[in-house]
Amino acid sequence: MCVMFHYTPDTHSSRQAMTDTLQRLHCAKLKRKFFGTMSAKRLNMKRFTLELNDFLNCPHKMNTTEQELNRIRLQYCCNATGSLFLTKQNTAVNQTIPYETSIEKTYTMNPDIYSMLPEDFPWSGHRMGQCAVVGSGGILKNSSCGREIDSADFVIRFNLAYINNSDVGLKTDLITINPSQIQKEYKNLEKDPDPLVERVSVYGNASLAMPAFAYTTCTALSISALKVLHPVRPQQPFMFFSPMYLRTLDRFWKERGLKSIRLSTGFMLISTALELCDNVHVYGFWPFGTDLQDNPVPYHYYNELGPHRYLHAMPEEFVRLLQLHSKGALTLHLQPCSSDNL
Repeated sequence: MCVMFHYTPDTHSSRQAMTDTLQRLHCAKLKRKFFGTMSAKRLNMKRFTLELNDFLNCPHKMNTTEQELNRIRLQYCCNATGSLFLTKQNTAVNQTIPYETSIEKTYTMNPDIYSMLPEDFPWSGHRMGQCAVVGSGGILKNSSCGREIDSADFVIRFNLAYINNSDVGLKTDLITINPSQIQKEYKNLEKDPDPLVERVSVYGNASLAMPAFAYTTCTALSISALKVLHPVRPQQPFMFFSPMYLRTLDRFWKERGLKSIRLSTGFMLISTALELCDNVHVYGFWPFGTDLQDNPVPYHYYNELGPHRYLHAMPEEFVRLLQLHSKGALTLHLQPCSSDNL
């Protein structure tokens, strides 16, 4: 018996519709899976990266309801506009400043340091539009994401990370300095401030921020940087994170199951951005040794240093970022960028 197959344009359309339907179902399944992922410890990395690669190729839409819920929760809990940094508005001379990680140690705000605090939160009174939070993950190496990052309204970077046109962009609105960098790289700061002054000048008038009251060892290092930079670069605001804000933010995430000795600065400021920005785009947050194609990647895009194994729970933080992405609360960028995305 001979069976004839009659092809019509409608046949192609129906096959395409079936393919599109199966793809939507597959994407919905992956979305539910990543939304429900609670811990990095149980991940099968080979399967995880294969499925994640598929998921990132699915259409991604921001969920305005989810964005607003996160904004309200973080504002109610932590209030970044009023509390992220120590300012003359929320701090007083002789005020006792607690340490973020200690219930016993405190610091008394003296007039000299108070005089160098900013008057108020530098971006109060308006939302910050589209924000790019740029981590230092080696996944950004050869990513070609520079133009895309620079197209954001507000760009946050960390630990005086090196910038370039191609992979990470040049625009910087806020950059952090780790006190350990002052200790290791600028040991003779008071006698020879020029290297640090040159380093921060690369970022133009971007605001500088340090966790002066995270640990007692951070305070003198942070104050020495403030005293050096404040007089010579007054156009570049220098701020100390409020330990009260960081404490409440830590409690916020611990109540949601994120257990770590201390949140990474990157995760802290992604949380801040979720409160302050209309849309949050996250780059360079990838805590694993291989990329989505199983190619080895360095921990940082700009050097060969390895991770701190005990302080931060980077894989667990990443799981939370993936949950937020799957909910449409932020956009997680883990693949090379295309000029078509601009």
